[in-house]
Amino acid sequence: MKSFEDWVGRHFIIGLQPTLALSDHDRSLLSALRPQGVILYKSNFDHNAPYEDWLDTLATLIADVREVVKRDDLLIGIDHEGARVCRTPPPITRYTYPMRWADKAEAVGAAMGRELASLGVNLSFAPLLDVHSNPDNPVIGERAFSTDPEVAASAAIAFMTGLEAQGVAACGKHFPGHGDTDLDSHKALPELRHSLQTLRGRELIPFQRAIAAGLSSIMTSHIMFPSLDAAWPATLSEPIIRGILREELGFEGLVMSDDVGMKAMDPFFNRPEAMVRFLNAGNDMLMICAFLTDTRRALGFAEAMVEARRQGALSQADLDAAAARISSFAKRMPQHSVQPLSLEAFARHAQAGPLFGGETVEVV
Repeated sequence: MKSFEDWVGRHFIIGLQPTLALSDHDRSLLSALRPQGVILYKSNFDHNAPYEDWLDTLATLIADVREVVKRDDLLIGIDHEGARVCRTPPPITRYTYPMRWADKAEAVGAAMGRELASLGVNLSFAPLLDVHSNPDNPVIGERAFSTDPEVAASAAIAFMTGLEAQGVAACGKHFPGHGDTDLDSHKALPELRHSLQTLRGRELIPFQRAIAAGLSSIMTSHIMFPSLDAAWPATLSEPIIRGILREELGFEGLVMSDDVGMKAMDPFFNRPEAMVRFLNAGNDMLMICAFLTDTRRALGFAEAMVEARRQGALSQADLDAAAARISSFAKRMPQHSVQPLSLEAFARHAQAGPLFGGETVEVV
């Protein structure tokens, strides 16, 4: 399998195969691509083993990833919001929906950060900056902090503060706002016909506040906004990413996609050249996960990048700017070792906010 130059792999985050040990599939892909980051999912944890045993298995998996990727500034990410979005087995604390602990967000963020750092994680794809404005939304709901954009912003910033104090980076999502959709982008492409003025009055407020508070990474949404861009969803839209996020809101940090294996992206990422549009739109890092697609597609995206740079279809100045953002972000992240926490620590964390009593689902 062809290997790629260092600059190519820095633009990718790869979701691992659903295995406890590093699979041959991932070993080959990670070796060739050398992505900047990987994502852990529920199936990368042994939910049937005692804490000490599954922790040892996880430590081996992460050590093998590090050995193959060979990056000193590797991002180890996870979706860890609470309630349904919790990949980890006990005794990792499972809080309930963020809307129910918005007034305790900093304490919960700190507890989550301490536990994630103990798992070797240095990037959490949280908090949601979405506003829960549509009661029929099948995917956001109480994952958002509030129906009020100012309350949502304050809680998200408090959460970010607690999380990052423990050496785990926050990633705000889903720009420019997923709270008012009536479709789940894992399954189909949502569309919102809001004007930019409407977005400024609600959806963009938490993003604007979090950016001002120092948020360093943002995840895009797979949603069509026809009044802003009639041709491309937010993830691929230059008017939305470069125009609104970068220029209007002044965001100078890292912009990454949600998983492009989601069904909403099928019509748009069915050709490798989509990666070129993605980067030209003002994004930095593409996420592609094994749960919904074949992650070897990343190799085709990487080939398209190399050819586009050769032909001048990718601006070297833009690539240099993106590389600087990625490097700055990644080099600030601690490289945590996997280590057990005491039962006393878990008992303290359980007091930080209300806990979730239901079953965890695999992906939302």
